[in-house]
Amino acid sequence: MIAYPDGIYAVDAEYVRPKLAAVHVMVHAGRAAIVDSGTSHSVPQVLAALDTLGVAREAVDWLWLTHVHLDHAGGAGQLMQALPNARAVLHPRGAPHMIAPAKLVEASIAVYGAENFANLYGEILPIDAARVQVTRDGEFIELAGRRIEILHTPGHALHHQAFVDHGGVEGPNVFTGDTFGLCYTEFTREGRALAMPTTSPTQFDPEQLVASIRRVVSIAPQAAYLTHYGRVTDIPRLGANLERLVRRFAEIAIEHRTREAIRTALSECMCAEVAAHGCDLTRAQIEAVLINDLDLNADGLLAWLARRQ
Repeated sequence: MIAYPDGIYAVDAEYVRPKLAAVHVMVHAGRAAIVDSGTSHSVPQVLAALDTLGVAREAVDWLWLTHVHLDHAGGAGQLMQALPNARAVLHPRGAPHMIAPAKLVEASIAVYGAENFANLYGEILPIDAARVQVTRDGEFIELAGRRIEILHTPGHALHHQAFVDHGGVEGPNVFTGDTFGLCYTEFTREGRALAMPTTSPTQFDPEQLVASIRRVVSIAPQAAYLTHYGRVTDIPRLGANLERLVRRFAEIAIEHRTREAIRTALSECMCAEVAAHGCDLTRAQIEAVLINDLDLNADGLLAWLARRQ
């Protein structure tokens, strides 16, 4: 667990490899909120973190879910069973899939296969509809008087949302899920993170994602908390880089059009970005970090091309 300013903590979800996915915990005035759940396998780590922080499970008021992709929300049902007073906060497009997850599970098993699905995500339990709070764009909720603004941020997924914490001492904090890209710790150099977009299927849309990235930058947060991975600052630089790469990824899809060619071009693009950022990793080492992203991004770009046509 990493302690950050303003009562915010990152708990390693232990998804695939260390520091690939974070579950964030906010503690304020003796109450707590959890941002994203990780997978079902992550739930013991989250509960252990609450114990370490001295937060009773009855003191957790909220589970804020940025979207329902299973590395972010697969453990939500199990976690809610352990948190008797919590309400799950979901985008209106995502809520039905957490209340009745059978179709989501079925679709995921079709992609991963039953054995891989079980290893990655475990058992997906439903959330009682009575404990789900569906959001509106721009509305506010509170954690013990601390104001949290909800922004609907499509582009990575139509059901994506971000949570803006207006209780930061030096400015807002924003929990961005996947909207503000991925910043893998393997590529951080001299404290400077490298941001890259995620275009995973099936709802990637470059214009929506650019608009959402700009919206995050426009609130001038002191820090963004990314599920992949942790706290980043220097928001204008990261936002500009993300916008440039979103457009470049879309260009790659249009130029190459087949999955293999798109994946190869994405690999070349990202290896060049990592090298320009000052990383001395070999291409093989960079691709080892990005192997899943290259596959998912290529698939998402193909899905976007099909809709575009």
